[in-house]
Amino acid sequence: MSDYIVRATAANAQIRAFAATTRELVEAARKAHNTSPVVTAALGRLMTGGVMMGTTLKGEKDLLTLQVSGDGPIKGMTVTADSQGNVKGYAIEPQVMLPPNALGKLDVGGAVGKGMLRVIKDMGLKEPYVGQTVLQTGEIAEDLTYYFATSEQVPSSVGLGVLMEKDNTVKQAGGFIVQLMPFTEDKVIEQLEQNLKEFPSVTAVLNEGKTPEEMLHILLKGMDVEITDTMPAQFYCNCDKKRVEKAIISIGKKEIREMISENKEIEVNCHFCNTSYKFSVEELKKLLEKSR
Repeated sequence: MSDYIVRATAANAQIRAFAATTRELVEAARKAHNTSPVVTAALGRLMTGGVMMGTTLKGEKDLLTLQVSGDGPIKGMTVTADSQGNVKGYAIEPQVMLPPNALGKLDVGGAVGKGMLRVIKDMGLKEPYVGQTVLQTGEIAEDLTYYFATSEQVPSSVGLGVLMEKDNTVKQAGGFIVQLMPFTEDKVIEQLEQNLKEFPSVTAVLNEGKTPEEMLHILLKGMDVEITDTMPAQFYCNCDKKRVEKAIISIGKKEIREMISENKEIEVNCHFCNTSYKFSVEELKKLLEKSR
């Protein structure tokens, strides 16, 4: 099954919810960056959260960026998503290895450590919206839950999961975001709390072969779920040689001359998808002519 995101409302629009299956996009990121299992899980969770949050953006060119910086061995991660279900991301240290945590699971919290979560929404205005919160656990889902409550004043529950195969490829990945609207009745909140207590885990549900729609029906049991939208999701990077050329031109004549003086081709790597772009000395000379 290809990756996709489902949006829904429940309890007469007192609740809005998102659910996604993201195995393929998390696996694409794992391949691109050759991440270790714990980094695959950490980055996969952040990308899954990001791709669902991106669908709340209104404009085609709007962008959402999630930045996690921590004192753990990963050091940090950056994820960017748009309103069309495209997401990309990378970890500063992709090869981190850690023993399992106390529950015998991949120790994402230990890999991320203590630090900050920044949420940047670039909606074409003069200044982007920036929200910043302290990481609560480094496990990502709890950190996004805390961000929604404190920065956006929206009571939310976020669940994210990545399950690995024994050969370190991605077996399952996905997540949900459930949010209460300001007028939510107490009985609806109580029902939701009970449903969340009984909900096993994102990867357990996906591993049973259930869809994001079915995941929402479990989470929102007894609340008249209405699916409002379904959207494909994918790992997608919009880098190309032309964009990299512009980046080289922007660094200025002095730096480009220094590259040329070494008389050998240079290689520029895209952080997000790990694609390499090579530029010969002749190509650099042409870029020098275009720079200021």
